[in-house]
Amino acid sequence: MAKDEKKDAAPAAPVDAAPAAPAPAPEAAAKPEAEAVLVAPKKNKKPGVPPRRGKKLRNHLANIEKRLREAGSMPLKQAVAELRKLKRAKFDETVEVHINLGIDVTQSDQMVRGAIGLPHGIGKSVRVAVFAQGENAAKAKAAGADVVGGADLVERVTKENFLEFDVAIATQDMMGQVSRLGKVLGPRGLMPTPKAGTVVPATGDVASAVKEFKAGKVEYRSDKTGQVHAGVGKMSFDDDKLVANIMTFVDQVRAAKPAAVKGVFINGVSVSATMSPGIRVAM
Repeated sequence: MAKDEKKDAAPAAPVDAAPAAPAPAPEAAAKPEAEAVLVAPKKNKKPGVPPRRGKKLRNHLANIEKRLREAGSMPLKQAVAELRKLKRAKFDETVEVHINLGIDVTQSDQMVRGAIGLPHGIGKSVRVAVFAQGENAAKAKAAGADVVGGADLVERVTKENFLEFDVAIATQDMMGQVSRLGKVLGPRGLMPTPKAGTVVPATGDVASAVKEFKAGKVEYRSDKTGQVHAGVGKMSFDDDKLVANIMTFVDQVRAAKPAAVKGVFINGVSVSATMSPGIRVAM
Protein backbone atom coordinates (compact mmCIF):
# COMPACT_ATOMS: atom_id res chain seq x y z
CA MET A 1 0.00 0.00 0.00
CA ALA A 2 2.75 2.44 0.81
CA LYS A 3 4.34 1.84 -2.56
CA ASP A 4 1.04 2.54 -4.41
CA GLU A 5 0.48 5.78 -2.44
CA LYS A 6 3.96 7.03 -3.36
CA LYS A 7 3.36 6.15 -6.99
CA ASP A 8 0.08 8.13 -7.19
CA ALA A 9 1.44 11.25 -5.43
CA ALA A 10 2.25 14.35 -7.65
CA PRO A 11 5.94 15.07 -8.19
CA ALA A 12 7.36 17.79 -5.98
CA ALA A 13 8.47 21.16 -7.57
CA PRO A 14 12.21 21.70 -7.92
CA VAL A 15 13.73 23.58 -5.01
CA ASP A 16 15.73 26.06 -7.13
CA ALA A 17 12.83 27.11 -9.42
CA ALA A 18 12.10 30.89 -9.30
CA PRO A 19 8.59 31.96 -8.31
CA ALA A 20 6.34 33.14 -11.17
CA ALA A 21 6.22 36.94 -11.59
CA PRO A 22 2.82 38.51 -10.98
CA ALA A 23 0.94 39.71 -14.07
CA PRO A 24 1.31 43.49 -14.59
CA ALA A 25 -1.72 45.64 -13.98
CA PRO A 26 -3.41 47.00 -17.15
CA GLU A 27 -2.50 50.62 -16.28
CA ALA A 28 1.15 49.73 -15.61
CA ALA A 29 1.39 47.89 -18.91
CA ALA A 30 -0.04 50.81 -20.88
CA LYS A 31 2.08 53.47 -19.15
CA PRO A 32 5.38 52.89 -21.00
CA GLU A 33 3.55 53.06 -24.36
CA ALA A 34 1.85 56.31 -23.40
CA GLU A 35 5.17 57.80 -22.35
CA ALA A 36 6.72 56.67 -25.63
CA VAL A 37 3.99 58.48 -27.54
CA LEU A 38 4.53 61.69 -25.57
CA VAL A 39 8.29 61.62 -25.95
CA ALA A 40 8.23 60.72 -29.67
CA PRO A 41 9.76 63.62 -31.67
CA LYS A 42 7.82 65.49 -34.32
CA LYS A 43 8.54 64.67 -37.94
CA ASN A 44 11.20 67.23 -38.91
CA LYS A 45 8.84 70.19 -38.40
CA LYS A 46 10.70 73.48 -38.46
CA PRO A 47 9.19 76.67 -37.01
CA GLY A 48 8.00 79.14 -39.61
CA VAL A 49 7.91 76.56 -42.43
CA PRO A 50 4.42 76.11 -43.95
CA PRO A 51 3.10 72.61 -44.64
CA ARG A 52 3.75 71.10 -48.03
CA ARG A 53 1.16 71.99 -50.66
CA GLY A 54 -0.92 69.24 -52.19
CA LYS A 55 -0.11 67.94 -55.66
CA LYS A 56 -3.28 69.42 -57.16
CA LEU A 57 -2.52 72.92 -55.80
CA ARG A 58 1.14 72.73 -56.86
CA ASN A 59 0.16 71.85 -60.41
CA HIS A 60 -2.47 74.60 -60.47
CA LEU A 61 0.02 77.27 -59.33
CA ALA A 62 2.69 76.00 -61.74
CA ASN A 63 0.24 76.33 -64.66
CA ILE A 64 -0.66 79.89 -63.59
CA GLU A 65 3.00 80.95 -63.36
CA LYS A 66 3.75 79.41 -66.75
CA ARG A 67 0.80 81.23 -68.34
CA LEU A 68 1.88 84.55 -66.81
CA ARG A 69 5.47 84.10 -68.01
CA GLU A 70 4.27 83.44 -71.54
CA ALA A 71 1.91 86.44 -71.43
CA GLY A 72 4.77 88.79 -70.42
CA SER A 73 4.12 92.39 -69.44
CA MET A 74 0.57 93.69 -69.91
CA PRO A 75 -1.24 97.02 -69.54
CA LEU A 76 -2.13 97.98 -65.98
CA LYS A 77 -5.89 97.66 -66.40
CA GLN A 78 -5.51 94.21 -67.91
CA ALA A 79 -3.15 93.19 -65.12
CA VAL A 80 -5.70 94.20 -62.46
CA ALA A 81 -8.43 92.23 -64.27
CA GLU A 82 -6.09 89.22 -64.48
CA LEU A 83 -5.38 89.55 -60.77
CA ARG A 84 -9.06 89.07 -59.99
CA LYS A 85 -9.10 85.80 -61.94
CA LEU A 86 -6.34 84.46 -59.69
CA LYS A 87 -8.22 85.11 -56.45
CA ARG A 88 -8.63 81.93 -54.38
CA ALA A 89 -8.52 83.24 -50.78
CA LYS A 90 -11.75 83.81 -48.87
CA PHE A 91 -10.57 87.02 -47.16
CA ASP A 92 -10.20 90.47 -48.72
CA GLU A 93 -6.62 90.33 -50.00
CA THR A 94 -4.31 93.34 -50.12
CA VAL A 95 -3.21 94.46 -53.58
CA GLU A 96 0.51 95.20 -53.67
CA VAL A 97 2.80 96.94 -56.15
CA HIS A 98 6.48 96.06 -56.48
CA ILE A 99 8.96 98.29 -58.34
CA ASN A 100 12.46 97.19 -59.33
CA LEU A 101 14.74 100.25 -59.31
CA GLY A 102 18.02 100.79 -61.13
CA ILE A 103 19.85 102.11 -58.09
CA ASP A 104 23.10 101.23 -56.36
CA VAL A 105 22.00 100.09 -52.90
CA THR A 106 25.52 100.55 -51.52
CA GLN A 107 25.28 104.32 -52.06
CA SER A 108 23.33 106.20 -49.40
CA ASP A 109 22.55 109.07 -51.78
CA GLN A 110 20.62 106.68 -54.04
CA MET A 111 18.19 105.45 -51.42
CA VAL A 112 14.57 106.14 -52.37
CA ARG A 113 12.16 107.00 -49.59
CA GLY A 114 8.98 109.00 -49.18
CA ALA A 115 5.27 108.97 -48.47
CA ILE A 116 2.19 109.61 -50.56
CA GLY A 117 -1.53 109.84 -49.96
CA LEU A 118 -3.39 107.57 -52.36
CA PRO A 119 -6.58 108.98 -53.92
CA HIS A 120 -8.75 106.07 -52.71
CA GLY A 121 -6.91 105.09 -49.53
CA ILE A 122 -5.57 101.61 -48.77
CA GLY A 123 -8.72 99.98 -47.43
CA LYS A 124 -7.67 99.45 -43.82
CA SER A 125 -7.58 101.41 -40.59
CA VAL A 126 -4.20 102.87 -39.66
CA ARG A 127 -3.17 103.33 -36.03
CA VAL A 128 -1.33 106.65 -35.68
CA ALA A 129 0.83 107.63 -32.72
CA VAL A 130 1.88 111.27 -32.32
CA PHE A 131 4.77 112.56 -30.24
CA ALA A 132 3.71 116.10 -29.42
CA GLN A 133 3.09 118.41 -26.51
CA GLY A 134 0.94 121.39 -25.65
CA GLU A 135 -1.27 122.78 -28.41
CA ASN A 136 0.03 120.31 -31.01
CA ALA A 137 -1.02 117.39 -28.82
CA ALA A 138 -4.54 118.76 -28.60
CA LYS A 139 -4.68 119.23 -32.39
CA ALA A 140 -3.47 115.67 -32.97
CA LYS A 141 -6.17 114.24 -30.69
CA ALA A 142 -8.85 116.30 -32.42
CA ALA A 143 -7.63 115.05 -35.81
CA GLY A 144 -8.15 111.43 -34.79
CA ALA A 145 -4.72 110.23 -33.63
CA ASP A 146 -4.93 106.92 -31.75
CA VAL A 147 -2.10 107.64 -29.29
CA VAL A 148 -0.79 111.08 -28.33
CA GLY A 149 1.92 111.93 -25.84
CA GLY A 150 5.16 113.73 -25.18
CA ALA A 151 7.87 112.61 -22.77
CA ASP A 152 5.40 110.15 -21.23
CA LEU A 153 4.91 108.38 -24.57
CA VAL A 154 8.69 108.24 -25.13
CA GLU A 155 9.08 106.63 -21.70
CA ARG A 156 6.25 104.20 -22.43
CA VAL A 157 7.93 103.01 -25.62
CA THR A 158 11.30 102.74 -23.86
CA LYS A 159 10.24 100.92 -20.70
CA GLU A 160 7.12 99.04 -21.78
CA ASN A 161 8.12 98.42 -25.40
CA PHE A 162 4.79 99.92 -26.47
CA LEU A 163 4.48 99.53 -30.25
CA GLU A 164 0.76 99.26 -30.85
CA PHE A 165 0.69 101.67 -33.81
CA ASP A 166 1.36 101.56 -37.56
CA VAL A 167 2.67 105.11 -38.09
CA ALA A 168 4.61 107.38 -35.75
CA ILE A 169 4.48 111.17 -36.25
CA ALA A 170 6.56 113.64 -34.28
CA THR A 171 6.63 117.41 -34.12
CA GLN A 172 10.00 119.08 -34.65
CA ASP A 173 10.32 120.17 -31.01
CA MET A 174 9.93 116.53 -29.86
CA MET A 175 12.64 115.02 -32.09
CA GLY A 176 15.35 115.57 -29.46
CA GLN A 177 13.56 113.05 -27.21
CA VAL A 178 12.19 110.79 -29.97
CA SER A 179 15.67 110.32 -31.46
CA ARG A 180 16.50 108.13 -28.43
CA LEU A 181 13.99 105.59 -29.75
CA GLY A 182 15.96 104.91 -32.93
CA LYS A 183 17.00 101.40 -31.88
CA VAL A 184 13.40 100.48 -31.10
CA LEU A 185 11.47 102.21 -33.89
CA GLY A 186 14.12 102.12 -36.64
CA PRO A 187 14.20 98.35 -37.32
CA ARG A 188 10.39 98.32 -37.50
CA GLY A 189 10.21 101.21 -39.97
CA LEU A 190 8.40 103.41 -37.46
CA MET A 191 11.04 106.06 -36.82
CA PRO A 192 9.74 109.54 -37.77
CA THR A 193 11.71 111.15 -40.59
CA PRO A 194 11.22 114.31 -42.69
CA LYS A 195 11.58 112.33 -45.96
CA ALA A 196 8.54 110.25 -45.08
CA GLY A 197 6.54 113.27 -43.95
CA THR A 198 6.32 111.97 -40.38
CA VAL A 199 8.25 114.87 -38.83
CA VAL A 200 6.07 117.99 -38.69
CA PRO A 201 8.13 121.21 -38.87
CA ALA A 202 7.50 124.14 -36.56
CA THR A 203 5.44 125.88 -39.24
CA GLY A 204 3.60 122.68 -40.25
CA ASP A 205 0.13 121.44 -39.34
CA VAL A 206 0.17 118.25 -37.25
CA ALA A 207 -3.58 117.80 -37.71
CA SER A 208 -3.20 117.60 -41.51
CA ALA A 209 -0.41 115.02 -41.15
CA VAL A 210 -2.58 112.85 -38.92
CA LYS A 211 -5.56 113.05 -41.29
CA GLU A 212 -3.42 112.14 -44.31
CA PHE A 213 -2.03 108.98 -42.69
CA LYS A 214 -5.41 107.99 -41.25
CA ALA A 215 -6.90 108.33 -44.75
CA GLY A 216 -4.29 106.00 -46.27
CA LYS A 217 -1.00 107.78 -46.81
CA VAL A 218 1.60 105.17 -47.77
CA GLU A 219 5.25 105.20 -46.77
CA TYR A 220 7.78 103.56 -49.08
CA ARG A 221 11.48 102.83 -48.89
CA SER A 222 13.91 100.97 -51.15
CA ASP A 223 15.17 97.72 -49.62
CA LYS A 224 18.54 95.95 -49.80
CA THR A 225 17.69 94.53 -53.22
CA GLY A 226 16.86 97.94 -54.72
CA GLN A 227 13.10 97.39 -54.77
CA VAL A 228 10.11 99.26 -53.40
CA HIS A 229 7.02 97.45 -52.11
CA ALA A 230 3.70 98.88 -50.93
CA GLY A 231 0.09 97.95 -50.37
CA VAL A 232 -2.14 100.09 -52.57
CA GLY A 233 -5.65 98.83 -51.87
CA LYS A 234 -7.88 95.79 -51.45
CA MET A 235 -9.33 93.26 -53.86
CA SER A 236 -12.77 94.61 -52.96
CA PHE A 237 -11.88 97.95 -54.63
CA ASP A 238 -13.22 98.69 -58.10
CA ASP A 239 -10.76 98.24 -60.97
CA ASP A 240 -10.66 101.99 -61.62
CA LYS A 241 -9.77 102.74 -57.99
CA LEU A 242 -6.96 100.20 -57.98
CA VAL A 243 -5.60 101.52 -61.28
CA ALA A 244 -5.69 105.11 -59.98
CA ASN A 245 -3.90 104.16 -56.75
CA ILE A 246 -1.20 102.19 -58.56
CA MET A 247 -0.61 104.92 -61.14
CA THR A 248 -0.35 107.54 -58.41
CA PHE A 249 2.15 105.46 -56.46
CA VAL A 250 4.37 104.66 -59.47
CA ASP A 251 4.37 108.31 -60.58
CA GLN A 252 5.42 109.38 -57.07
CA VAL A 253 8.32 106.91 -57.01
CA ARG A 254 9.39 107.99 -60.51
CA ALA A 255 9.41 111.63 -59.38
CA ALA A 256 11.59 110.70 -56.38
CA LYS A 257 14.51 109.64 -58.61
CA PRO A 258 17.77 110.60 -56.86
CA ALA A 259 20.07 112.94 -58.77
CA ALA A 260 22.93 110.45 -58.40
CA VAL A 261 21.09 107.76 -60.40
CA LYS A 262 22.07 107.60 -64.05
CA GLY A 263 20.35 105.66 -66.81
CA VAL A 264 17.12 103.69 -66.41
CA PHE A 265 15.51 104.30 -63.01
CA ILE A 266 12.50 101.94 -63.09
CA ASN A 267 13.45 98.52 -64.45
CA GLY A 268 10.10 96.86 -63.92
CA VAL A 269 6.74 97.00 -62.17
CA SER A 270 4.56 94.12 -61.03
CA VAL A 271 1.31 93.82 -59.11
CA SER A 272 0.16 90.99 -56.90
CA ALA A 273 -2.28 90.10 -54.16
CA THR A 274 -1.62 88.52 -50.79
CA MET A 275 -2.10 84.97 -52.09
CA SER A 276 -1.28 85.34 -55.78
CA PRO A 277 1.87 85.43 -57.93
CA GLY A 278 3.09 88.70 -59.40
CA ILE A 279 1.92 90.00 -62.77
CA ARG A 280 4.34 92.15 -64.78
CA VAL A 281 2.96 95.52 -65.85
CA ALA A 282 3.97 97.55 -68.90
CA MET A 283 4.26 101.15 -67.66
